[in-house]
Amino acid sequence: MAQGILGRKVGMTQLFSENGELIPVTVVQAEGNTVLQKKTVENDGYEAVQIGFANQKPNNTNKAEKGHAEKAEAEPKRFVREVRDANLDEYEVGQELSVDMFEPGQMVDVTGTSKGKGFQGAIKRHNQSRGPETHGSNFHRAPGAMGVIDPMRVFKGMKGPGQMGGETVTIQNLEVVKVDAENNLILIKGNVPGAKKSYVKVSSAVKA
Repeated sequence: MAQGILGRKVGMTQLFSENGELIPVTVVQAEGNTVLQKKTVENDGYEAVQIGFANQKPNNTNKAEKGHAEKAEAEPKRFVREVRDANLDEYEVGQELSVDMFEPGQMVDVTGTSKGKGFQGAIKRHNQSRGPETHGSNFHRAPGAMGVIDPMRVFKGMKGPGQMGGETVTIQNLEVVKVDAENNLILIKGNVPGAKKSYVKVSSAVKA
């Protein structure tokens, strides 16, 4: 059954394995996870556990959010996500979750919001090739042909310049290197999406 927890990306560091191998890891802090709701097939059409992380300021909370959190006897949360296919019998509304649900060596999927890069060209955004620098060429970093001449327009979905980053990204099959239950930290091998202090969801790997 699926498991999941929400956290904040602290940054990256490195550890050494027993045989001296250097392992780059991302540190995720996951204190204060609260079960806000249990969704069932009868009421919602699917099964899921709704989890909240990081208390929201009262001034930034509306009446609906306050009422929803009060049912779980909790503070309104800034970051709320669902974990599907979880064993609902293992969860209770208002329950506090801990990082010790994961163990070293376990494979997880991490979902976050990628870093925003602003408006970027086709070379950086889509890894397209550039034109020649010399011999009278006027084609350097512009996008190439955008389609045939007959439609007299550019079709939707063509790869061109535009807003880059700031998208929901999931990296699958990352290994949990260490779990520090005392400080509510999960150390995950490699990098995870997002900037420092951004919110991420760590869940058991779908394709492990």
